[in-house]
Formats: sequence, C-alpha cells, structure tokens
Amino acid sequence: MAEADSTEAKNFHSDVPMRSESFFLKGSNNLDWGMKNRLSQIFDSRSGRTVMLAFDHGYFMGPTSGLERVDLNIVPLTAYADTLMLTRGILRTSIPPTYRGGIVLRASGGPSILKELSAEEIAISIDDAVRLNAAAMAVQVFIGGEHETRSIHNMTRLVDLGNRHGIATLGVTAVGREMVRDAKYMRLASRICAELGASYVKTYYVDEDFETVTSSCPVPIVIAGGKKLPEREALELAHNAVQQGAAGVDMGRNIFQASHPAAMIQAVRGVVHENLKPKDAYDLFQTLQHEGERKAAAR
Repeated sequence: MAEADSTEAKNFHSDVPMRSESFFLKGSNNLDWGMKNRLSQIFDSRSGRTVMLAFDHGYFMGPTSGLERVDLNIVPLTAYADTLMLTRGILRTSIPPTYRGGIVLRASGGPSILKELSAEEIAISIDDAVRLNAAAMAVQVFIGGEHETRSIHNMTRLVDLGNRHGIATLGVTAVGREMVRDAKYMRLASRICAELGASYVKTYYVDEDFETVTSSCPVPIVIAGGKKLPEREALELAHNAVQQGAAGVDMGRNIFQASHPAAMIQAVRGVVHENLKPKDAYDLFQTLQHEGERKAAAR
C-alpha cells in the first residue's frame, strides 16, 4: 500500500471558480470528451481551422497522377498536414504509425469511375475504424442524386456508430455532373448533413454568397480543393473560403499535383492558419520551391 501522506491538504483555492472552458469548434460544445479530443486531432485549437491532405482518390480512380507511389509522393508531405484523408488500405500499407495528426478514413465506396458513383455503400466496419485509431470517418452524400436516400442512410448509420465510439463523421457533399454548383445547392446539401448528425461537412466553394453556406451550417465546413488549378488560383480559393467562414480546406490534387507539393502545402498552411493573403502565400510558395530546387541540384 502507498504510504499515507502526512501533509494536510490546504490549497483548495475556494475563492477561484472552477474553470469550464467552451470547446473551440463550432457546434461541438455538447459532444462527449472523446469526440472533442478526436476533433482536436483534425482542427488546430489555435486557429480553429484545418489543412486536410486528401489522397483517397484511389478508392475509385486507381493510381491517378501524383498518387502512383504514396510512399514517395505523399508521406513526405504528411509533416505539414493537420490530418490525412485516406483509405484504410493506404493507411496500413504506406503511412508510418509515428504520424501524429488526425486520421480521417474514407468509409464509403463501391463503384469505380467506370460506374455510377452515387451507388456507394459503407465500406468499413466501426471495429476497424477503432482499431486504426480514426479521428473521423468520411462518407459521400449525394443530395439530388439517383441514390440520394441510400447515401443519406449510409451517413446516418455511420453517425450512430461513430457516436457510440466517439469517432466523428465527415459528410462529404458530392456534386454530380447534372447538379448546379451554387450557394443554394451547397446550403441545402451542407445543412442536410449537419441536421442528420455529421460532425463536420466537406463541400465546394462557390464564388457568390459562400458566406451564406458557412453561416447557415451549424457545424464546421471545410472546402474541397477540387480539380487541379494553377497554384496562385488554388491559394486564392483557399483564402476566399476561410475568409468567408470555412474552417479549413481538404486539398488533394492542388497539393500533390502541384509543381512542388511540399512548397504548396506549406503555402496553404499559411493561408489557413496565418491568414496570409494570396499574393504573400504565392510568394512563400515560390521561395520554398526555389529552395527545394537548389537543395535537389546540390545532391
């Protein structure tokens, strides 16, 4: 048995009220401690934002450009990412277990680019998500698509499973070719995901009235990077989104297909966490790119 402590306790600070700090993340104050802890692995508590590095594209596209070798092209970038969005297969085969950021697992899948993508099913068990120490599970939600109801049920099933184990659910608003990418649609899709329990939502930035999308959604919104853009334009996209209420970005091709991916992800971090303006972020990108090229030439 431990020896009795003969020193009488006296530092109770009875005149100091018990501290009960609000959680920093929008709409998350009433979540359980474990869920908040996992969300803190995704979002930086100082800025309230995240830079998610998305490279789950292979689950329906195969080894697309920039993802031919995840071990060579992606792993060096993970040091600059707040969290990774990926599949369990790539996590197990290619990502060092020493990675300290959050893990967001792609939890839906099924059809490839050769088929109708909206026919996805849940593609992971909650036991495996727990086993892999996931901070969140990501699921496509096809609002307005042919299989809208199925995709919504996929999400709500994951919400129930995630809540049981303290794992967040990311609702990813997928936009089909026939959908209009405007604020009205994004408001609808994002709000449905939030109303039905998503911990946070991934959607697309739109040029007009995007602030109405973020303000009408009661949980954080991160924006998808989408198709590859010139680096300056991608930085402008990220800047406009966070200045209009987005809680960060989930970028893939605009990072790993950039002319210098390591420089690009650091420039994106400057926009998201330090509020760098696009010009300053692009200057940072160019400086880091030149430094990288000089180091490579000196080897």
